[in-house]
Parts: sequence; C-alpha cells; structure tokens
Amino acid sequence: MSQASQITLRVPDMNCGHCAGTITQAVENGVPGARVVADPATKLVSVDGASDAGAVKALIKAAGYTPGDA
Repeated sequence: MSQASQITLRVPDMNCGHCAGTITQAVENGVPGARVVADPATKLVSVDGASDAGAVKALIKAAGYTPGDA
C-alpha cells in the first residue's frame, strides 16, 4: 500500500482563476480523493492525497499547462 503525501508543483502558465479551476478539476478527476489547491498568484499547485508526482504532472500537461518543480 503506497503512502499518500503532498505534492507541490510550480505552474508558470497558470494565470487566473479559470486556469486554477481547470487544473484543479483535471487533477481531482485523475486522482480520486485528492485535494487540490491551485493559486494563480504564487503559480503553485499543491495536491494532498497523491503519491505519484509524475502522474500529477501528466494530468496538468493534459489540461494544457506546463508543470515544473516548486
């Protein structure tokens, strides 16, 4: 059983509330039970309840954004 943790990524092209909502929805749909906080002001996306940063990055990329390490 894998242990869930918090993953924080910087998404430099997240510029507004709509961007944050799109990213939040993409990650929450792809990682059931995850809690996402996306803040366009700091460009940070924090995900509680996910253990695979690569999977979270892939979900954000699929939503049309460019995730990087925080």
